[in-house]
Amino acid sequence: MTDAPHYNPDPHAHPGLHVIAIFEAAKGVLALFAASGLELLGPAPLLRWVNELTQRFQLDPNQGALGWLSNTINPDSVHLAAAVVFAYGILRLVEAWGLWRAKAWASWLGCISAAIYLPLDIYALFRHPGWMSVGVLLINLIVVAVLARDLVKRRH
Repeated sequence: MTDAPHYNPDPHAHPGLHVIAIFEAAKGVLALFAASGLELLGPAPLLRWVNELTQRFQLDPNQGALGWLSNTINPDSVHLAAAVVFAYGILRLVEAWGLWRAKAWASWLGCISAAIYLPLDIYALFRHPGWMSVGVLLINLIVVAVLARDLVKRRH
């Protein structure tokens, strides 16, 4: 009787990789749902939502971000947005698979992609102080620290 092949993780890999992998997989699945929703719904609900916001807050529909959005939303821009969100979802799922399998490239990808958000998280903390901003910053710092530690452990 042969044994089924089983997973043999890198003994130097950080034990927190599986937690981060689950988090990244959830982000990837949500992104795929969002991309699907954009494709299925099309531009009409988005335009309606922007118009409702403009009316609710009594904004000039030709000025600011909402004015820009209402002029930018069209079938082509929705397809482009859906494609970008779909690619992001696939990237998160590939990263999650790599982290689950304790691949060094996935730790690099995760560490770099989480670190990119740190300046934005710090800006958000100063611009909108509160528990949400602190929580997001702490989570990203923990992810960067765990993945960086994993990469350092692999080098030694």
